[in-house]
Amino acid sequence: MSIKDFLSINQCIQPGVDVGSWVELIVIAAKPLIDGGFVTADYPKAVINNTEEYGAYYVFDEGIAIPHARPECGVIKDCFSMVILKKPISIHGSDPVDIVVMFGGVDSNSHITEGIASIVGMLDDEKTLTQIRQATTVDEVLRLL
Repeated sequence: MSIKDFLSINQCIQPGVDVGSWVELIVIAAKPLIDGGFVTADYPKAVINNTEEYGAYYVFDEGIAIPHARPECGVIKDCFSMVILKKPISIHGSDPVDIVVMFGGVDSNSHITEGIASIVGMLDDEKTLTQIRQATTVDEVLRLL
């Protein structure tokens, strides 16, 4: 299943989100995945702990973050969620981000190849990124993906 199909079917897109901290952002990104039974409540905790220990290694220059943790940290099924922030925020000292795609992979192979490759491929177009940042509804975002 493509990331667009997953996000569409599972209602895991959250546009226009306002957050006070990067920790709150991780919790918000994980909520639809927890609610949908794709990850356990331990998964966002693992992402936060990894970020505190290793830094925000999942932040890209384009203002995009792809937070994730290892499969054994609570992934039940492969999954994605997307949060589009009203205002960019730094994740543990990183450059500011405003598009966050959290994913969970059930094994290391899907974790690396399918997850990150599909996200980076989807967000590779600057025009599309600009339009996603301006989108205010889930339907607008889905049309752009």
